This record gives sequence, structure tokens and C-alpha cells, in this order.
Amino acid sequence: MLLGVNIDHIAVLREARKINDPDPLDAVSLVKRAGADQITIHLREDRRHVNDDDARRIIENSQLPVNLECAVDEEIIEKVIKLNPHRATIVPEKRKEITTEGGLDILKNFQTFKDITKKLQDNGIEVSLFVDPDPKIIETCGQINADWIELHTGLYSNIYAMMYSNLANTKHSIKELELPRSKLKTFLEASLKDIIDNTAFANTLGLKVAAGHGLNYQNVKEICRIEGIIELNIGQCIIARSIFSGFENAVLEMLEIIK
Repeated sequence: MLLGVNIDHIAVLREARKINDPDPLDAVSLVKRAGADQITIHLREDRRHVNDDDARRIIENSQLPVNLECAVDEEIIEKVIKLNPHRATIVPEKRKEITTEGGLDILKNFQTFKDITKKLQDNGIEVSLFVDPDPKIIETCGQINADWIELHTGLYSNIYAMMYSNLANTKHSIKELELPRSKLKTFLEASLKDIIDNTAFANTLGLKVAAGHGLNYQNVKEICRIEGIIELNIGQCIIARSIFSGFENAVLEMLEIIK
């Protein structure tokens, strides 16, 4: 299984003080040296972390493929074409969200996604669509002619956290998941089954499958066992662990789990 390391949160730390350090470009060679397979960055409309110059320098200098996450926005899509990453992953964005909160609304915006997918592919850029594990959505991704889908693992990750991390009644609790552990276990199994089933379905349509969002050193093990998922994109937990163990070591620890 391939590992794409999302380095956005290095830029988050830089932007906390609005200075020029740490530089996310410095992470690229360490990701490669650790043995990971891809650099993932998200160029958000509000540029809250990675900015245009970061994206340009990373794409120009990376010896690993770069997966550039971006929204369906005309200005952003034109920048992606100019930057020419190996892959563009189309993701939903809401201005005030802390992080991406779900998959794309493919069904409602079919023609928009089809047109943008073709435009990117015509410029030599692979396209991945970040979607929830739902068969109607997966089928539509096939009709759009995407190269990849990335399955949103946020629900699985949230249930896992509530089940095993004792978050109930804390400021980190997810209120709708404050449930008995027996019910959480049932929900977790159902969420995992959705990911397994929709991975298999996507493969029958010729779609390559990645997965990501909320994955960490604890919950990733079950996802790694799913046949048909080629790649995982993981970032925040690696950057968080690197504070204590060093960045390269944090990447190596994740690779030991998923490879």
C-alpha cells in the first residue's frame, strides 16, 4: 500500500506566527528518505496554510509525485493546470470549517465535475474525487471518468475515536456519537463494511482507490487490510507525532504499520 504524506500542517504551524518557518518544502526530502510514496498538499481558496508559492516550489522540487487537493473553483483550477501536479484531488471546501467535513456532492453537480475532470485530464493531470463510500456516488464517479476516487474515512475515524479514546463529555467529544460502546461497535463495523464494499465496487468500474481523512496510528490498521485500496493519504497525526519523535521517524512509524 502506498503512503501519501500530507504536509499542510507544517504550513499551519508557520501561519500561526505569520513568519517563514517552518518551510513545508523542507519536509519533502525527508518524506522521500523515509520511503513514503507521495507528497499531498491542499491549496485552499482561503490559503489558510499552503499558499501558491509553497505549491509551486514543492511541485517543482519534489522527487516524489505531488497530489494537489483543491476545490471546484475556476481560479484554483487554472492555478492547478499551471502548477501541473501529478494528480489533482477535488475536495469540498467550506470557508469556516476546521477541516474537510465530508465527500463531494457528485450527484448534484455531475456536469461540473465531469467538465473539470476532462479539463484537468486534457492537461495531463490525473483526477481523483474525494467522496463518501456510497454506491450511487461511486457509480457516478465512473461516469465522470475520474482516474481515482479517495474514500472519505472521516466517519469511521470519528466512531473509532469515540469508541476507544474516552472522548465523551470532553470538549473533543462528537455529540451525536455519545452512545453506548456496544452501539458504537455496530456503527464502526457498518462504516468499515461500507468502505470495503465500495472499494470493491469502485475497482469493478476501473477506478483506482485511495482513502484518507482522520486516519492515525491506531485506526489505520483495519483500513490497511482492505483489498483494493492502493493508497492512503495521512497528514495531521504524522505532523503531531513528529513534535516528539522527529518528522522522518514519524513517517517511518506509519510506514511500518501500512506496508
